[in-house]
Amino acid sequence: MNNITTTASEESAKTLTTVIYALYAASYFVGVTAIVAIVMNYVKRDDVVGTFLESHFRWQIRTFWFGMLWGALGAITMMFIIGWFVLIANGIWIIYRIVKGWLRLNDGKPMYTA
Repeated sequence: MNNITTTASEESAKTLTTVIYALYAASYFVGVTAIVAIVMNYVKRDDVVGTFLESHFRWQIRTFWFGMLWGALGAITMMFIIGWFVLIANGIWIIYRIVKGWLRLNDGKPMYTA
């Protein structure tokens, strides 16, 4: 609803997006930060509608939920050998998504091209 139009607002939203990426990265050490990050994604999502940051928020939200899905499936199947591979692959995939998103944000580029 709220479109960011001023440079100060854009910089503030970009800083917020950076903080959210940092919270997702920190979740490897302090798991609760991913919960804080996803809440921030949903609370501030309307503030970035119509900007290139909207694609970053979508990227972050999808990373969280798909990471949770594959993490749960890996945990459920841990008693079988496959679960460990699922968890390792999921961890690598999440790191990839955080790094790729952070780099594109740093370059001022959206996550998806139309």
